[in-house]
Formats: sequence, C-alpha cells, structure tokens
Amino acid sequence: MNARTPNLVSKAPNMGTTIFTVMSALAAEKGAVNLGQGFPDFHCDPRLLDLVDDAMREGLNQYPPMTGVAPLREAVSQKIETLYGRHYDPVSEITVTAGATQAILTTILAIVHPGDEVIVLEPCYDSYVPNIELAGGVVVRVPLTPGTFRPDFDKIRAAISPKTRAILINSPHNPSGMIWSRQDMLTLQEILDPTDIILISDEVYEHMVYAPNQHWSAAHFAGLAARAFIVSSFGKTYHVTGWKIGTVAAPAALTAEFRKVHQFNVFTVNTPMQHALARYMADPKPYLELPAFYQRKRDLFREGLAHTKFKLLPGEGTYFQCVDISALSVPEKNLSEADFCKWLTTEIGVAAIPLSAFYGGGFDQKVIRFCFAKQDTTLLSALKKLKGL
Repeated sequence: MNARTPNLVSKAPNMGTTIFTVMSALAAEKGAVNLGQGFPDFHCDPRLLDLVDDAMREGLNQYPPMTGVAPLREAVSQKIETLYGRHYDPVSEITVTAGATQAILTTILAIVHPGDEVIVLEPCYDSYVPNIELAGGVVVRVPLTPGTFRPDFDKIRAAISPKTRAILINSPHNPSGMIWSRQDMLTLQEILDPTDIILISDEVYEHMVYAPNQHWSAAHFAGLAARAFIVSSFGKTYHVTGWKIGTVAAPAALTAEFRKVHQFNVFTVNTPMQHALARYMADPKPYLELPAFYQRKRDLFREGLAHTKFKLLPGEGTYFQCVDISALSVPEKNLSEADFCKWLTTEIGVAAIPLSAFYGGGFDQKVIRFCFAKQDTTLLSALKKLKGL
C-alpha cells in the first residue's frame, strides 16, 4: 500500500501569509514595540467581563438563534436608529456575525456569482480581494486618490460595467484613516441610483471619528440603505477584537440571502458574549465617548511624531496614523515601504505596516501605517525609539 497525499490544485495559489502576521512575528522576534497589527494592548471594561460571567452562570451557554440573540439585535437596531435615523427590523434585518471579516465574506458569497465584477477601492483591507475571488467574482480595482485617499468618482463611474454586481467601501478607512464626507456619500448614491449594484459598507470604525468630522453611515441615506449591507464590529468598539463578534444590517430581502449562507458557514455566534453585549449596550456612554478616548491617543502620538522627519498624513478616523517616510535618512537608500518596515522593526524597535500591502499591485508611495490603539506607555516607548529618526 502506497500512502500518498493527493496533489491539490489550489483555489488560492497567489494567497500567502498576511503582512499583519509577518510583521507581528518579526516584532515578537526582535522585541519591538508592535504598532503594526490593529489591536489594543489594554483591557476592556471589567463590567463587560462581569456581564459575560453573569450570562454563563445563568446557563446561557447553548446554541443561540442562527440570526443572533433577540436582545442584541434589538439593541443594535435601536443604536442605528438613534445615531443614523433609520430603523432596521431586528427580526428580519439585523444579523449577528462572527466578526466583521466573516460578515463581509458571507455577504460576498451570498450575492456574487461566478464572473460578477466587484469594485474595491485601493488601498483596502486585505480580506476583500480573496473573498471576491473565492466566490468566483472578478475584482475591479479603483485607486483612491494618493496622498488624500479620497474617492475618485470619475474613476468609480468608469469602472462600472453591465457585469458590476457590488462595490465595497470602507469609512472610516483602513489603512488611511480617511472619512467619507456627506457629499461623498450623496455622490455615490447618485452614481448607484440607476443601477442594481449592491453596496457593501464596511463601517467597523464608525465610533472612531475625530472632531470636527462626522461619520456618515450608509444608513443615513435612503438610496444607499436600500441597497446596502452595513457591517460593524463590537471588537473594535469595545476593545475586544479577539471576541470576533460583529453585525450586518440590511433590508429584509438582502438579509434573507445573507442568512442562507450565514447558517451554513457559521450558524451561530458565542451565546454568553452576545447576551453580555446586549446588556452592556443599554448604556450608550462607552461608544459615545470612544471618539474622545482615541482622539487623545491620536494627538499624543501625532505630537510625538511631529519631532521626527515623518510627514504626518491627516488622521480623521480609525486608530491608525499614516506617515510619509520619503524625507527620512536610513543607512540603505531607496528602501521599499516593506523593507523600511522590516528595518524599522529590526533596527529601531518599532513595527509598522507598509501601505503597499493594501494594494494588489504593491503600489509604493513611501507611506507606512502605525496603530495607536495602545497604552500611553506603549506609545511613549515607541516615540522614544522613533525620536532619533
């Protein structure tokens, strides 16, 4: 008998390990301050943990409904209506997901047929393109304006074809921190109005928008809401990224299609954590105060970077700060963004992420991204190391 593992033709021959995993591993190896991967290094509110413990001890440990526990869907519906002025039926239009990444994959699997085109705006979060390709869709890349990362609506219009099935937008934007304005959303609504194009609106950083800016959800606009899957994340909002719990809000007809896929690739999401989140949401203070919490960290970090040769790009939202590295002098000239980040991690002791990793073609504009969702001591330690640059 010849024991042999069959040869497998890969469905994803071009997919490798994500840059986030690579840089986090390098940071750990070198003992560097990790400002690369986007997660907090501080604890969540202990009250939230107590609520999880309460739910577990109450016996809420078995399968919840496939769509999510009713109290959490109701709390999410109420929050959206209060903040954005649109009511979503918690029974038929709100679904609890295993994080925002699953929400986006499930949405794409539910709506994209082989050969359908999906517009993505680059730079973009690294899961978007593989999700589309795994669904058999065709990725249509449209660049955001270099430097400002604002949408170029002429290029978006030009990218639309009879095969366009969906467009994926992200505001506040990872990696740049750019915020779509009200006029941007109105322009998108006008462009999509005569089409049947679905909007996937990734709004996981919705509560990290800094004065005087405002988050304009797709839910604010009737023409967009009618065609949109709106994705959010408790992990980002409540400092519990490892819990992997998110939500999708969409009109009932779209939600019905979403749930057909959701029930077979996830089915349900952690029960006691859902109940804890529902109870925690009774007080809106944590998410209403989040912008001020992170704006103070952003300002602390930006003030420190101002004493270096990094050129600060605008930081309107998210917990990321992008900087232009072109004015820095390093031992090796003309390093790519990726090589610069490796040098910075190894030699200076601070990890960052190259923006080229968020482009399909590896577009290198001498810009890197730091995450400031860290304790002040972590940020000050990083700034001390960066001060010599």
